[in-house]
Amino acid sequence: GSQKNRQSSPATSIAHAWQVNPTATTLSVHCLLGSRSVATRTRLVPKRTLLFPNRIVSTSRSTPTSAIRNSHFRHLSMEPTSSTQAEKKPSTSATGKDGFDRKGLEDLLKRRFFYEQAFSIYGGVKGLYDYGPPGCAVKNNLLSVWRQHFVLEENMLEIESTSLTPEVVLKTSGHVDKFQDMMVKDTKTGECFRADHLLEETIEKIIATTKNLSEEKKREMLHDLAQADAVPPEELTRLLRKYDAKAPETNNPISDAFFFNLMFSTQIGPTGLSQGFMRPETAQGIFVNFKRLLDFNGGRLPFAAAQIGPAFRNEISPRAGLLRVREFTMAEIEHFVDPKDKSHPKFKEVVDTKMLLLPRDRQMDKSLKPEDKMVTMTIGDAVRLGIVANETLGYFLARTQQFLVKIGVNPSKLRFRQHLQSQMAHYAADCWDAEIQSSYGWVECVGCADRSAYDLTQHSAASKEKLSAFIDFKDGPRVMDIVEVTVNKGAIGKALRNDAKLVLAHLEQISDDNNALMELASTMESAGKIKLVGFELGKEMISFKKVSKRVVGESVIPSVIEPSFGIGRILYSLFEHAYAMREGGEEEKRAYLRFKPCVAPIKCSILPLVNNDQLMAYTSRIAKLLTSRSISSKVDSTGVTIGKRYARTDEIGIPFGITIDFDTLKDDTVTLRERDSMKQVRIPIKHLAEVMTSLVNEEVSWADILSQYPAFVSSSDE
Repeated sequence: GSQKNRQSSPATSIAHAWQVNPTATTLSVHCLLGSRSVATRTRLVPKRTLLFPNRIVSTSRSTPTSAIRNSHFRHLSMEPTSSTQAEKKPSTSATGKDGFDRKGLEDLLKRRFFYEQAFSIYGGVKGLYDYGPPGCAVKNNLLSVWRQHFVLEENMLEIESTSLTPEVVLKTSGHVDKFQDMMVKDTKTGECFRADHLLEETIEKIIATTKNLSEEKKREMLHDLAQADAVPPEELTRLLRKYDAKAPETNNPISDAFFFNLMFSTQIGPTGLSQGFMRPETAQGIFVNFKRLLDFNGGRLPFAAAQIGPAFRNEISPRAGLLRVREFTMAEIEHFVDPKDKSHPKFKEVVDTKMLLLPRDRQMDKSLKPEDKMVTMTIGDAVRLGIVANETLGYFLARTQQFLVKIGVNPSKLRFRQHLQSQMAHYAADCWDAEIQSSYGWVECVGCADRSAYDLTQHSAASKEKLSAFIDFKDGPRVMDIVEVTVNKGAIGKALRNDAKLVLAHLEQISDDNNALMELASTMESAGKIKLVGFELGKEMISFKKVSKRVVGESVIPSVIEPSFGIGRILYSLFEHAYAMREGGEEEKRAYLRFKPCVAPIKCSILPLVNNDQLMAYTSRIAKLLTSRSISSKVDSTGVTIGKRYARTDEIGIPFGITIDFDTLKDDTVTLRERDSMKQVRIPIKHLAEVMTSLVNEEVSWADILSQYPAFVSSSDE
């Protein structure tokens, strides 16, 4: 009746029959596990694969079932299995660049409904995915950790802006004209492909299949590959021709490379006169609300705003599952800082953080082998040597690394690559990508950029709203020459009529820009007139006076440091890094996901040993205890063996399992099992909530629990 005697309990010492094929051969097994005696009736059967809980065991015509008895019976579910399942054979898994079993992982994720292609009952739509219960839970948990790590710990201001964006906003930001990728077409079928990706794949294939490729030629090819997304269309077309790139599958010729805008366009309102777009990023919603955010923060710099929400990009050729999609979740930070002072008060806390960096000069160095281009150094040294532009950017690079490691990214598969000059916008001071290595290679998952003051400057000019902040001089008040402006609104209105408001709005916008006013004053003094927003103004309309005043600060348009997180890409990388196989023998394997507790979809399973009213009474009590601490749990009281239920919960990454057995009725204790080690302890129910809270919050380790509570040895995981 106790868990120690599970093998001889009435629930397991009964006769089972496993119907291998209801229309053909039947294999029956009768066992009395408690006494270790097994009677078998074996017929010679065609070679097939028997599916155990998440395991594959191949048996041949000459293998009697008694030969596999000793290693499997203690966790074998002897329930009837359909002929389709019984006939299934191990398939050759699709593997990634590092031999990773990508197909095995993707089969698990789709079978357990972590995610599925959207509208699959209608054939699906490329680049669109729905998250099922476990996938949605992992994603929400990841975002919860992100909020804790950044929004709460860095005292950020979180907002939520709309996805539907007027054209004027994205025209001002540059997206309408420049948010584009280069594309080529199959000249016969018209199918479209992203040009830089096609070049990369072509070069990689040549390197992989060409024998006796010289080291010099290989380096030249890798150099071209590294610049695939950093060259203009003419150069990209030349490289595609150089390597004789063809359309995938058809092998047809391809067109020259040309630009394609990635935004989804729409109309706002029934008239169709107001053009809009589905936002390609969340950042613009923060920029247009800068003035309100600054007021909320008491008018002080620096400060950071954050936003989590959907973004939309009409990808040319979506592929690689969650890595390149058309609708996805972003988590973005805009840290506004004095453009003349990009130091960070908390930089000293991360200064010794070691990071794997790929600086631009080493990327361009053809003399270095690919594996020698990366360098490990502290972020303090990287900033001191000028490799990373400033402390604030360096601080967020280090904090990004801490976050990714915290949620379960393998540190050895994480690097930060600096953008080449040709990849950066003209206004950007520095840009780095956090790249995570997966079976698809190095994948950009987070972009960290110093965008200077470009965004606020552009929106300020287009909207005629002052998007600036007042900063006190650090060395105290100064006596400065400033310009006072006197505006004759009547004269301007009489001369310009309806256009007067444009001039007055521009004057209001530059009223705090003393350098701009000095220029206008000098022009008025020398020419007797000035030109503003295309209109001439004489001395009768506006006058300037230079005076010396004691001033305590100045107005500046802040620079922006922007870490931008692609949640779907991080999520898929987590799936790969968490995927593992439980080795149970030469030919048997069991897949499971090693999620860290902070992101696991469910924190704990509750498993009554058998479906017994007395044991079931404890499930609701324990679930209520856990729920009171905001710990999610899942009850599995199905009639299969406890070993199979452990395997089932391991498969979706549940880190802990509570088993209620017949000893629970005697002493009010349960067993607590840890997924990765499969070790168990006996623990009083009254301690469960506190212990589980500490484990989930990673305040204690499993080793700490093993040292505090008596170990429990079960054969169910053997």
